Amino acid sequence: MSTVGRPDAQVPAPTGDAYARVHADPRYVELRKRHRSFVVPVAGLFLGWYFLYVLMADYAHDFMSTKVLGNINIGLIFGLLQFVSTFAITMWYVRFADRKLDPLADELRNEVEGGPA
Repeated sequence: MSTVGRPDAQVPAPTGDAYARVHADPRYVELRKRHRSFVVPVAGLFLGWYFLYVLMADYAHDFMSTKVLGNINIGLIFGLLQFVSTFAITMWYVRFADRKLDPLADELRNEVEGGPA
């Protein structure tokens, strides 16, 4: 029984039929489409950016070791930008999910579980 977020409620576990109905629901298909339309391109861009960093570190030593300020070089800046881009993508995804995915997912979950959360 799932009582996550509702300690007083006794919610029966959804059956396999309920999941099959949701899986066939056009709203679920739209939810998956929205998710993929964000995740696939952003993951591709991030992986491209990451592999660019790795390739530059391996094959462009002179460029990556160019000093910018004191002992800070371009390679260090690129490495730190990997962290920055990871956090930026995370924040971007959270905002996207809050606006585009969660309302539809909540609607479907409430229908399957039989009431609002």
